[in-house]
Amino acid sequence: MNHVSPSGTEPTRAEHAERTATYLRAGEERARGLGNRGPVRFGADGSLHPGILKAYWKHGFYVFQGVVGETELEELRHDADMMIERAPMHPGADLDRHGRTALGRDHAREPYTLVRPLSDLWGGTDKLNGRHPHQMVQPQPDADAPEYVVFLMYGMCQTMPAALRVYGHPHLLAVAEAINGADFVPYNDAIFVKQAGVGGSVAWHQDGVTHWESPDWDEGIHGFNFQLQLYPTTPGNCLWVVPGTHKQGRIDIRQRVAENGGDEKLPDAVPLVCESGDVTIVNRQMLHGSFANSSRDKRISITMGFHRRRSVLGQRGKLN
Repeated sequence: MNHVSPSGTEPTRAEHAERTATYLRAGEERARGLGNRGPVRFGADGSLHPGILKAYWKHGFYVFQGVVGETELEELRHDADMMIERAPMHPGADLDRHGRTALGRDHAREPYTLVRPLSDLWGGTDKLNGRHPHQMVQPQPDADAPEYVVFLMYGMCQTMPAALRVYGHPHLLAVAEAINGADFVPYNDAIFVKQAGVGGSVAWHQDGVTHWESPDWDEGIHGFNFQLQLYPTTPGNCLWVVPGTHKQGRIDIRQRVAENGGDEKLPDAVPLVCESGDVTIVNRQMLHGSFANSSRDKRISITMGFHRRRSVLGQRGKLN
């Protein structure tokens, strides 16, 4: 079947999936060739295996395979599905789609970010300190798509007991100590939801905003994020990163996209393709993002951030 969008408009969901297919396959081949994936391993002294540390600092990310087993994954999926089902119908609504009071109406922080299907919430705006300067392609959703979809969920340690346990996984804490020191600080959590055929994009960006001009700047000063994958990820729905960019300081993202002919499909980016139960670790200075999920595969990623203690002392949140 041909999927032709009207002249001058964004592609349809099906067109977007077709047009990106070759790029997605090539990216996966690049990712598989890096050799920075495997189980969490430790040396004879109990410290993280030096080969893992070397690969992480070289590329800026690593894929830990098989960290969480199926029993725990089922608990996490159940809790995540509960949160999705209890989301408000639209931003500011008090009821979910079943007519019940939406989850979190009494929480200190709104536990949901909702977006239009296949949209880019932050790209090309001043939101979050303007760190997403280029807007991604926003395909036209299918006619039966909902008005809003869940994009991010917060407060997992309050609403998901299984997620709180994962945050304290001993192997992940050992990795955090190896990278950020024994006085590491857990500082953030969120759940990214990329529902099949409607999940929004995250424009290319670097997470760090506090220490770019620091006299003590180095490639690890902004910490890292873990992401536990509740389902297998694919090039069409997963996070993409540009290896080695954690070493380059603040990147002119507009220029990088312009040098690629204005195309968001950066030629040196790779997808973090995973199996369920895998955990990725990504340096927060990495150039990274994700495309609109025009695929038929959903992704739910539990994200947990860690900093060096000295990087948070005296700092205040700077995302607006």
